[in-house]
Amino acid sequence: MNKELKEALDILEKEKEISKETLFEAIENSLITACKQHFGKADNVKVEIDRDTCDFLCYAEKEVVETEDDVEDDCLQIPLEQAREISRQANVGDTIHVEIKSKEFGRIATQNAKNVILQKIREEERSVIYNQYFEKEKDVVTGVVQRYLGRNISINLGKADAILNESEQVRGEVFKPTERIKVYILEVKNTPKGPRILVSRTHPELVKRLFEAEVTEIRDGTVEIRSIAREAGSRTKMAVWSNNPNVDAVGACVGVNGSRVNAIVDELRGEKIDIVNWDENPGNLIQNALSPAKIVAVFADPEERTAKVVVPDYQLSLAIGKEGQNARLAARLTGYKIDIKSETQAKDAPGFRYEDYLDYDDDDYDEYDEEEYGEEEYVESEGEPVSEEAETAEEILQQEPEGQDEHDE
Repeated sequence: MNKELKEALDILEKEKEISKETLFEAIENSLITACKQHFGKADNVKVEIDRDTCDFLCYAEKEVVETEDDVEDDCLQIPLEQAREISRQANVGDTIHVEIKSKEFGRIATQNAKNVILQKIREEERSVIYNQYFEKEKDVVTGVVQRYLGRNISINLGKADAILNESEQVRGEVFKPTERIKVYILEVKNTPKGPRILVSRTHPELVKRLFEAEVTEIRDGTVEIRSIAREAGSRTKMAVWSNNPNVDAVGACVGVNGSRVNAIVDELRGEKIDIVNWDENPGNLIQNALSPAKIVAVFADPEERTAKVVVPDYQLSLAIGKEGQNARLAARLTGYKIDIKSETQAKDAPGFRYEDYLDYDDDDYDEYDEEEYGEEEYVESEGEPVSEEAETAEEILQQEPEGQDEHDE
């Protein structure tokens, strides 16, 4: 048994995570390359390696000819006399296996064989690392800050280095060498020099993945993160939904005394996080998204994806937020273009009053459709409607109160 070779293969498989079969193939190819370098050709050279004992045999397949004068190519043919020394049963025209002693290879051939093995190991190592991190693409990993490369930062992820570009850094964040941080893997590219990994600290998915790691209910699917909007380093809004009526989605994300959300805030260096309930009703969703501001009314148009919001006068600045941040994040979170006005401003602004959405007038109820309402449902009795539709119509039209006629008389 070739113990040294076996031990070397075991170490490579364990440390580099390269399969033994790949290494065996590399050794076979290196020996064939050495033979080609030594003899000038290797078309008839075969290499066999025992996968259990790691013993290998390198041989050339040669055709048996009558005499040495009949030999046209030493690499492909062998005279009968020499063939009988290898196998007594050899005859002219047979093909026999002639062992090649690898120790006889020259220095150049040996060096080439070594280079073939090393090149294959490097390729497989890069491939293993690429596959390992390609599976983690769009996920969060922990890295160690190494050094600044200009305005970019080199981060060690374990078996590979990643680049945190300036555009993916949170403004104001400063890292020290050896500091451990969490980053979001944007992209993994396979290059001749190895995998190139691009990471981010500003991507909204970073917050989402951190919550998935911190909150058990999100991991098991009980709570879903339906939407997320982020301005890195400043504020994040997140809308959550619970598939279990007995589980409070917001409470699960916040945790006891804010333990869960505070852990994520600490990782994000103090970035504020607003967690609101998701609602299928656009009006309710927009109202939740604009929290902590109080809302008087929301007029949402699902087709145009626009919304007009009325807030109390003293809440206008809170609803808009500093430099418009609260309204901007709410618009990203909901997907609606939001226009916010105070009650005073809304009185004179079209589209901000309930009357603007009532597309009928008093004359519409002077003549009614008997087929639609039914003759019995719309019979007047002593000036008061019998049906619920008639009551609703009176309320909407704001008819004159009772006793008005008597007063006129």
